[in-house]
Amino acid sequence: MMIKAVIFDIGAVLIDFEWKRFLCRLFGEKTAEAVFDATWGTEAWHELDRDALPRSEIMRMFTDNAPEYAAEITEAMTRVGECAVMHSYAIPWVQELKAQGLQVYFLSNYFPYLIWKKPEALAFIEYMDGGVFSWQEKITKPEPEIFRTLLTRYGLQAKECVFIDDSQVNVDAANALGLHAFRFVSYDDTKPAITQFLADRTKYFA
Repeated sequence: MMIKAVIFDIGAVLIDFEWKRFLCRLFGEKTAEAVFDATWGTEAWHELDRDALPRSEIMRMFTDNAPEYAAEITEAMTRVGECAVMHSYAIPWVQELKAQGLQVYFLSNYFPYLIWKKPEALAFIEYMDGGVFSWQEKITKPEPEIFRTLLTRYGLQAKECVFIDDSQVNVDAANALGLHAFRFVSYDDTKPAITQFLADRTKYFA
């Protein structure tokens, strides 16, 4: 089966989004740990990506997790745009895949406030064929429906797609639906394996 499309996660793949490192720069290690535990990976963060609740309600959920750090949580979320930086390889990688005749898409758990705060971090999107943000659909990875939404919208077959994500849970969900999923560790570690996989399964490397 030929591969026709590559689907990228965004955070920690095409952009640097090291939330804990960012918090350490703001507050120091002890406070950063408390703010991290109150935000990242919590139900409130899931709701942030899903964007089905008012932002004020999500902030209340964050601060309820650690009331003594309410001021720091508020500051961190206000400055969240500083955390998102596009990797230098992002646009060239997308362009390389497009030059090989492949379609390129994104599928990302991402919240609109971050887009508003740092739109330039997503500059690679203009080189892509489309994609799906969790906040637009009110569903998040690893829910199967968000994968199906992208596949249906762009007329893709799962078995003809490569999916790249830094989360093993999301990789497992994609594999279960028939996509060829790779867990992203770093550009240097992961890209060679993907390039070889594509070389074996596309006509563009013949």
